[in-house]
Amino acid sequence: MKLARLGPPGQEQPVVVTDAGTYDLSGLVFDLTGEFFAGDGLSRVRDALAAGDLPLVETEGLRVGAPIARPSAVICIGMNYAAHAAESGAEPPERPVVFLKTPNTVGGPDDPVQIPRDSVKTDWEVELAVVIGRRTAYLDSPAESLDRIAGFTVADDLSERAFQLEISGGQWSKGKSCRGFTPTGPYLVTPDEVDHTDLRLRSWVNGEPRQDSTTADLIFGVEEIIYQLSQHLVLEPGDLVLTGTPAGVGLSGRFPYLRAGDVVETEIDGLGRQRHPFVAWSPLEEQS
Repeated sequence: MKLARLGPPGQEQPVVVTDAGTYDLSGLVFDLTGEFFAGDGLSRVRDALAAGDLPLVETEGLRVGAPIARPSAVICIGMNYAAHAAESGAEPPERPVVFLKTPNTVGGPDDPVQIPRDSVKTDWEVELAVVIGRRTAYLDSPAESLDRIAGFTVADDLSERAFQLEISGGQWSKGKSCRGFTPTGPYLVTPDEVDHTDLRLRSWVNGEPRQDSTTADLIFGVEEIIYQLSQHLVLEPGDLVLTGTPAGVGLSGRFPYLRAGDVVETEIDGLGRQRHPFVAWSPLEEQS
């Protein structure tokens, strides 16, 4: 199945996307939240779809939001493609490198993204993202991991490299948690519909190719990542796990960093495509 959320920010409606059309889930579930996944929501959607109980949705003109409502955590794996580690000046890690992004960085796949104030090194990173389906801790083996996964989606792990590496204080999250820095979607695709072990990932800046690789080149595969994370933290339903990016980013020195007016596109076979324009920084509007 392909699940999505359509509508203005904060007013998205959950839908299921099929070859026959897009169907409204708002009469069945409030939103695609951790509670939805923990409460066997995917099975309920399958049953309602098979029974013909869901109304069609007219999607023309609707914004595509992130396919999950705000997760409790965005957990990222760094340096997980050998070629990207090399272009970053690092050796491939012996164990997964883990860092966090704030959940409020998650946005829709086509939403505009602001270049952060004082940024000179905003970078792109296409990544396979995993959505957790069940509370997960202390798995006994990587083989248990797939049973804990609700689905897969596309993410762009946007990074401000000066914030991340030059004024970081020794950790990366400063350069990872700027406003809108995790475009996600367009779909959540359930594990039965894709072979996550060999998905092609690509990115473009202003139509020019940048990254082109496959998840077969991951140093630590999806199952190993979830297993390793479970030894150190509790993964909650709806959490987002970003699995790392391949070579071809601005940090390599081969391409200029992003600036206002640029457009980044990212794509993973079977999971869909993103297109987010970059705009100049402006103050965050106060909300009452």
